[in-house]
Amino acid sequence: MASLIEKIRPQFWDTESDAGAGKSLFNYRRIWRFAIFLLALVALVPLMVMALIDYNVTRHSLESENLLRTSRTTSNTRRTVAYFLEERTKALEFLVQDQGVGALRDNRNLAKVLASLQQSFGGFVDIGVIDAQGRQIAYIGPYDLLGRDYSGQEGFATTMAHGTYISRVFLGFRDEPHLVISRKVHDSGSGGDFILRATLDTDQFNSILTQLDLPGGGDAFVVDRDGIIQTPSKEHGSLLTRVDLAIPGYSDTTRVEQVRGGDGLEYTVGYAYIHDTPFIVLVVKRTHELMKPLQTIRMELLWILITSIIVILLVIVGVATYLVNKVYIADQTRARTLHRMEHTNRMASIGRLAAGVAHEINNPLAIINEKAGLIRDLFVYRQEYANDERLLGNIDSIINSVSRCGKITKRLLSFARHIDVEMDEIEFKDLANEVIDFLRKEAEYRSITIDMDIPEKLPPFISDRGKLQQIFLNLVNNAFQAMNDGGHLSITARDTACDQLVFTVEDDGCGIPEADIKRIFDPFFSTKKKTGGTGLGLSITYGLVQELGGSMTVESKVGVGTTFTIIMPLKGDKTEDRTGKA
Repeated sequence: MASLIEKIRPQFWDTESDAGAGKSLFNYRRIWRFAIFLLALVALVPLMVMALIDYNVTRHSLESENLLRTSRTTSNTRRTVAYFLEERTKALEFLVQDQGVGALRDNRNLAKVLASLQQSFGGFVDIGVIDAQGRQIAYIGPYDLLGRDYSGQEGFATTMAHGTYISRVFLGFRDEPHLVISRKVHDSGSGGDFILRATLDTDQFNSILTQLDLPGGGDAFVVDRDGIIQTPSKEHGSLLTRVDLAIPGYSDTTRVEQVRGGDGLEYTVGYAYIHDTPFIVLVVKRTHELMKPLQTIRMELLWILITSIIVILLVIVGVATYLVNKVYIADQTRARTLHRMEHTNRMASIGRLAAGVAHEINNPLAIINEKAGLIRDLFVYRQEYANDERLLGNIDSIINSVSRCGKITKRLLSFARHIDVEMDEIEFKDLANEVIDFLRKEAEYRSITIDMDIPEKLPPFISDRGKLQQIFLNLVNNAFQAMNDGGHLSITARDTACDQLVFTVEDDGCGIPEADIKRIFDPFFSTKKKTGGTGLGLSITYGLVQELGGSMTVESKVGVGTTFTIIMPLKGDKTEDRTGKA
């Protein structure tokens, strides 16, 4: 897991801004987070708004569809129930017109009429004729109701006043649920008014509602205007008990409302009053069941939204990482180039100064050397001094010191000459000795052992001597700073079968922490800032190696030491440098 994180971690992640007042410009993690936040805000907010709008539109559409379906079902049921009652009322009216009161008062004929109604319509239980005083004067049916007085009942008065009557479902004398329809008739022969009264059982009346196929655990039943249940209900009360739903006021049209039932659940209820009857058709559906498709839609929409957000975030993170990484690399390249130029200019100035100093020193050294030689010759040829070994030894010491100073100035001149770009054939062993000569006294003072494993037959290669001097001088200097007194430095070289030379500079110093390994070639990164490090040495060294067409890697372990490996091409161009300048 840790190795995977290391692989996907962008290059800028471990960088720290040390740019003073403008450090926010180089805080790449902050820039990366801000870019992700801004891109995510721009991309995800519209997506979530659109998803919310789509969900609300879908919900409203589903609610409207449920209300429309409930309204249509309620209206159709109302028409069916109304047609059922109207059909039987019209049948009574037809009998009056066809038979007349005289014929209907005949029980034998009345029995035939009842049989015909039962065969044609079904549901008729009995039929009778009631006179104007409310006494039943003719009756055919399963009960002994001939002569019974109905004058005190609501149906008698209503029929006499309005001509037609349809009763609520009630138990009555029979103690069975039934309803009554009656029709007022006028006997032209006797000049009196009579009522043709029929009783219907509730089986057919109930079947109209029980045959309905209602989704979502729906329930369809009839109540009267007082809320008394007239047909069986699945969930909202027993027959002839008060329904547990609120009954709305009278309306000529079908109404659909969402109400809360006595059980605390929300229901979608369709109401429809049946004209000229005491009945109200109720179609009741559980709102939760009706909205179940919305749950499916919501889950699908949620999964689409989550998937889209994940994909968008992955793309945003990838793009932001890629762009910030490119900015980081561009900044690093620019910083490395600018400071390499600064370093080159500084080295050129130092080279010119060194050349001037060397020339100025060489002139008096030549005079000293000449005079010392002349004095020695004079003393040698003078008999009294020829055998004075102490005097001659002092003169030889002067000459040797002058020779030593001459070698130092020659190295300075050699260093100064190679500040400018110059591709040349180089023997690495000679170059390594030149570099070590600058630091040999420090090595002797600090008891640092320097081992060089460079084969005599190592082939020469084409490169820039001055840049190579800078590269190895920086690496050896870093090694000296990392080692304690008495340390050990090793410089090795070998050639490969791929026309390449491999050079290593290895020390047994303090080592570099693993967290810093990836950053040591970055400009301004230094593990020695508290002791005056600028963070430019290895950055410039890395850039010089790349300029010469090579590559450089580092291996280090804290407390063990560090090894820098440089791979250089064996063949180069003598006439042009890597930048294309002749």
